[in-house]
Amino acid sequence: MESLLDILGNGAESPASAGGATVPVLMPVALGQTYDYLVPEGPGIGPGHFVLVPFGPQSRIGIVWDGPQGEQKPLDRKKLKALTSVIDAPPLPLISLRFAEWVARYTLAPLGMVARMLMSADSAFDAAKPRFGVRLVDGAPPPGKISPARARALHFAADGLIRSKSELAQLAGCSTGVIDGLVLAGSLVDVAIPERGFPRPDPSHTATGFTDDQAQAVMGLVSAVDADNFSVTLLDGVTGSGKTEVYFEAVGRALAAGRQALIMLPEIALTSQFLDRFERRFGVKPVEWHSALSPTERGRIWKGVARGDVRCVVGARSALFLPYPELGLIVVDEEHDQGYKQDDRVHYQGRDMCVVRGNLGKFPVVLASATPSIESHVNAQQGRYRHIVLPGRYTGVDMPDVSAIDLRRESPEPGKWLAPRLVAAMTETLQNGQQSLLFLNRRGYAPLTLCRSCGHRIECPQCTAWLVEHRFKKRLDCHHCGFSLSLPEKCPKCAAPGGLVACGPGVERVAEEVAERFPSARIALLSSDLIPSLIDMRAMIHRIEAHEIDIIIGTQIVAKGHHFPDLALVGVVDGDLGLAHGADPRAGERTFQLLHQVTGRAGRALAVGRGLVQTHMPEHPVMAAIVAGDREAFLNYEIKTRQTGVLPPYGRLAAVIISARDKALAERTARDIARLAPPSEKIKVLGPAEAPIAVVRGRYRWRLLVKAPRDADMQGYLRAWETDIPKLKSDVRVTLDIDPYNFF
Repeated sequence: MESLLDILGNGAESPASAGGATVPVLMPVALGQTYDYLVPEGPGIGPGHFVLVPFGPQSRIGIVWDGPQGEQKPLDRKKLKALTSVIDAPPLPLISLRFAEWVARYTLAPLGMVARMLMSADSAFDAAKPRFGVRLVDGAPPPGKISPARARALHFAADGLIRSKSELAQLAGCSTGVIDGLVLAGSLVDVAIPERGFPRPDPSHTATGFTDDQAQAVMGLVSAVDADNFSVTLLDGVTGSGKTEVYFEAVGRALAAGRQALIMLPEIALTSQFLDRFERRFGVKPVEWHSALSPTERGRIWKGVARGDVRCVVGARSALFLPYPELGLIVVDEEHDQGYKQDDRVHYQGRDMCVVRGNLGKFPVVLASATPSIESHVNAQQGRYRHIVLPGRYTGVDMPDVSAIDLRRESPEPGKWLAPRLVAAMTETLQNGQQSLLFLNRRGYAPLTLCRSCGHRIECPQCTAWLVEHRFKKRLDCHHCGFSLSLPEKCPKCAAPGGLVACGPGVERVAEEVAERFPSARIALLSSDLIPSLIDMRAMIHRIEAHEIDIIIGTQIVAKGHHFPDLALVGVVDGDLGLAHGADPRAGERTFQLLHQVTGRAGRALAVGRGLVQTHMPEHPVMAAIVAGDREAFLNYEIKTRQTGVLPPYGRLAAVIISARDKALAERTARDIARLAPPSEKIKVLGPAEAPIAVVRGRYRWRLLVKAPRDADMQGYLRAWETDIPKLKSDVRVTLDIDPYNFF
């Protein structure tokens, strides 16, 4: 594959608007072409405007494009339909149109589906509805009769603020009828509630003190912003090195220059500490963008970004597709994280698309990580990216001392999952008044439930996967399709009562063992399926920060960017778990990154921490590198493996997944499609093979893997292949994933 930097300029610019009485409109559906519509007389309609148009039997919102897209067939102008109306919403900037076109060309997704991501807030296109509230009337005489409820309401209204009736009633502990009575009495008056604004971060709010290494890094990032041109910088710093505070200075510089900034995080819902650090530096909290926002709030933020009122967004990968008119910096924190890869509808790698967006907008991009992806590391080695290194923690404390526990020699007690050495270390840590963290990247109580009488294993009826026991919820769940059933009292096959046995540990089972071993310890279990809301998750993290928790047990969400000052010990319950996926060429890289990140949570503040990794393979290169703290040894091993196998970034991959509800149809279609692959000296098509998880949601799955050297035109090859494939049966689905991260 050519690198992203090589191919960013390969796409031709769209033709300029042809003007006249028609405009091309792109619909946010799975189509790649625009449709011409007649423009009625009235205010001018330009590219990026949102319009309501008749589309088939419906009326839908589309985007006016600045030139025709896709295959255009001649059409009698007499058959053209007219626009219905223009939507009262800020238009998309032209660079959003160019970005959508680039993403569609690279991912081979329909342009309409990419445009749909640009319209990620439905309420932004709804007619504005004024909200009304009440406030105290200045100088109004008190009502004739003052009840205790009225007195409380007048007391809270005395500050003169405008509040909704329900909000004021809640404060006063009364019904809204009391508030209505005060309005009728003339003490309160109905007024329109003004739209909330967005506070602007102050780049000069707080001056941060830096170490010499950090100061050098700040100079490098600030100079990239000052250059006002495209560049990519890899900010490579160990856990606890202060990367966040360093790139905040680049954010401040961009804001001071009048530009918008975007900070991408893989787990925005968990970042209460990050928001607090941002507020300390810039005086206000940033605007958040993630799936937990209400529809109304999403619409308000979308409009605020488009109008330039929102100056800095902290968001998940979808934040990249907001309509920034003045974007001047993107920071991708934890750039290695798999959470930036979208595997639904439009398959894209968010980190790579940030690089594309920076190139199109001619501004700098910063990629930050303690464990950079192999792709970013190689780009830095080859001089494509600038490379800034923070070698030590800002506190001066050394990195944690990590040891392996060989489970072949130091096995846990029967029925237990923690080896004696790990239990002893936890006991010592608890006695010292410090915190311990146990990490297991497996949700639930047990990954398998079987019958001891007949050996039956309880599987998902819609997937080739075992149901995971969630004992706290008393349910068996499928983590692939969401199927769930109550925990049965007897075997569903032989009906033997009380014979079902949980096999293997999940975090809930580890928490059960910890509670038995340390009955007086305060325990927190962090798993996405156990903490019901964003507020609850952030409250739990604050409790851990305040040392209201002694032992933390969690999945991978505990490995991402948290700073717990009193955390002294990290125990990895199953270090081999990620290495079991032999079909995944990134398994070793992901395991190293995850274990390095989670053990790096220990000893960040005052004293050197410890990490203990339970493993059956201490001799594995990943385990050896983790224990030795030798990242370079692992990188050299992984890079050599990738070079030998012509794998990314030294080669290109694309996955073609064929699925159908009929098993024979799925297999037959996959083989037919494979036979139609164009011959090529450079590009190989491997398969088809049944997917490792052969059935998901009742659909049988087969996979083809397309493998090519870096300089091959993968997209051109796939387009040519697609044109030779005849129309498929309606039940068959073909999914294309350029640069796949999921090999299941």
